[in-house]
Amino acid sequence: MKTWLITGGAGFIGSNFVRISSRNPGIRLIILDALTYAGNLANISDLLMMPNVVFVKGDVCDSELVIGLFEEYGITHVIHFAAESHVDRSILGARPFITTNIEGTFTLLEAARKNWMTGKDKLFLHVSTDEVYGSLAPQDPPFNENSPYQPNSPYSSSKAAADHLVRAWHHTYDLPTIISNCSNNYGPWQFPEKLIPLIIMNALEEKELPIYGDGLQVRDWLHVEDHCHALLRIIEQGAIGQTYTIGANQERTNLYIVQKICSTVDILKGRPQGATSRLIKHIADRPGHDRRYAIDSTRLQKELGWRALHIFEETLPDVVSWYIAHKDWADTIRTGEYLHYYQRQYGE
Repeated sequence: MKTWLITGGAGFIGSNFVRISSRNPGIRLIILDALTYAGNLANISDLLMMPNVVFVKGDVCDSELVIGLFEEYGITHVIHFAAESHVDRSILGARPFITTNIEGTFTLLEAARKNWMTGKDKLFLHVSTDEVYGSLAPQDPPFNENSPYQPNSPYSSSKAAADHLVRAWHHTYDLPTIISNCSNNYGPWQFPEKLIPLIIMNALEEKELPIYGDGLQVRDWLHVEDHCHALLRIIEQGAIGQTYTIGANQERTNLYIVQKICSTVDILKGRPQGATSRLIKHIADRPGHDRRYAIDSTRLQKELGWRALHIFEETLPDVVSWYIAHKDWADTIRTGEYLHYYQRQYGE
């Protein structure tokens, strides 16, 4: 049996990946998550009774724990999601990003190197971000696997450093690694301080909808299920030592995203059209805010036959409906430390 160590498997993308990959009874999933603010066991609680799913609470920086998991379970694959991933938080305090994203990746790489005597039927898949490439001008072509690294935030810098470690461990030690760099994800189980769930929950509760600056920052929006299926395709068919960029070719401004959520909430809640959009409030932009991201997924499409299936405008009503149906889940998260952070960030 193949045994996958999925780090950060109780987070947003990780939990969605666990849900999809757990359907394969021939794969045992060892989920390692420290359950910090963005990791929530409720995201996968219904899966923990499955015979091929094991949860371990722990830190990817804990070398003794990580090595022990390799030895106890005979790990054949590492799918490395675990990361501090919130840009705003990295601006407020960068140290956790340096620790988790760089030292944690190093710890995992070393555990794999020491336990895998051969790279046959082994894989270390490092899940990264398009933010390592910096910011695009309006007329620039999208990022691809050959784009230079120009990270602009403590978060993206820490992820860039982790990417470089993964590449070096492949080049120097012949560790079987692949790196993926994805665009902005959206979908169920996303931590509520991220743009789309934040706006959805505030809109449902008729609270102000904060938008940084003019709101014309552009992102390429990728549904999390499309992302997870891309990762599975990479695991199955990807070339060792390669990088794959994953995007949906759906560039949208933040302001457009917020306005579409507003109109969707109006429809689903029976409000007059335009009622929710009156809650939009432009606030001071965050420092060093990248203006545009976009991804060219040509390699992934041509070599591995993957393509994004979800169209943002068609999928959004289902996403909003999911958060309506899971309000209790969101409410349990939006307490304590989250409220303190929200007040500090948005002034309420």
